[in-house]
Amino acid sequence: MTDYRRTLAGRRQRWFGLKPLVKTGLSARPLHPLLRLAARLVPGIRAGRLPAPAGLAEVAGTAAGARFVLVDPGRCEIAKEFYWGGGRRPDPADALALDIVTALARRAAVLLDVGAYTGVFTVAAAAANPGLRAHAFEMVPAVVAGLHKNVDRNGIADRVRVHSTGVGASGTRMRVPSGEGGSSLPSFYSAHMEFAEGSEVEFLALDDLLPPELPEVEAGPGTDAPGQVVMKIDVEGAEDAVLEHGQELLARHRPDILCEVLHGQADGRALEALLAPHGYRWYLVRADDIAARERIVPDPVHRDWLFSARTPAALEADLGRIIA
Repeated sequence: MTDYRRTLAGRRQRWFGLKPLVKTGLSARPLHPLLRLAARLVPGIRAGRLPAPAGLAEVAGTAAGARFVLVDPGRCEIAKEFYWGGGRRPDPADALALDIVTALARRAAVLLDVGAYTGVFTVAAAAANPGLRAHAFEMVPAVVAGLHKNVDRNGIADRVRVHSTGVGASGTRMRVPSGEGGSSLPSFYSAHMEFAEGSEVEFLALDDLLPPELPEVEAGPGTDAPGQVVMKIDVEGAEDAVLEHGQELLARHRPDILCEVLHGQADGRALEALLAPHGYRWYLVRADDIAARERIVPDPVHRDWLFSARTPAALEADLGRIIA
């Protein structure tokens, strides 16, 4: 077995060992005014990737009018983005993706946050809908700890169940590093990677969540009623395994699904085959709108797609006029 962290891709991800040192230096508060100036004036600098100032405990965020808090921007990549974005994700397409899930969650009963990381979709959706219950899935131990901190800080622990598992074929197991090391909590581990050491994590199938975990109400074919279940999937190329083992859930609930579909990793035809039998349409999430597409073709610029079995008119009723 070749541990992913020892491969060229894994070593490059950590800047060949230099990333923690560079980040520590740039997060020093005396340098922060220079970073802000550089973010405004130097072309090509993505402010959301710069480190937050050392000692910053938390940041406030908004999505679709809902307000929430994210802790530990020094280690959480998403919280850091909200710091640099002034309470919003700096990338417009990323901000719109969060707005979409938050808006859809206002009328839902359950959110399934698959690949939750530290839980920004969970806390935003729960802030938008006080009656919402959420299941957040994250398999990296240190990231799970950060997820719990955000759930507790936002006062939603009674409505959120955190699953320290992967999502795919029930009973599958893989070894996952703790995530304690490095300059930030890892957001790129996937079921396709192999690690020589770490905790053994079990996977859960989405279909295992059917009653009593999910509401009994079913969304019939062609219905335009608001979905009882809203789902977000961000699993670094393993989304086909997530959906393959959630076919009964898709048939029964037809959730609206925001899904990351990575260029060079995702299999668009496999996703179509898993979604089409349940009447789904697919839309590419862009900077200012979502665009209907005939095929799911991973885009080199935009990562997120919205899958829905509802008509465009029904989606517009919940999301506003953002469908192109």
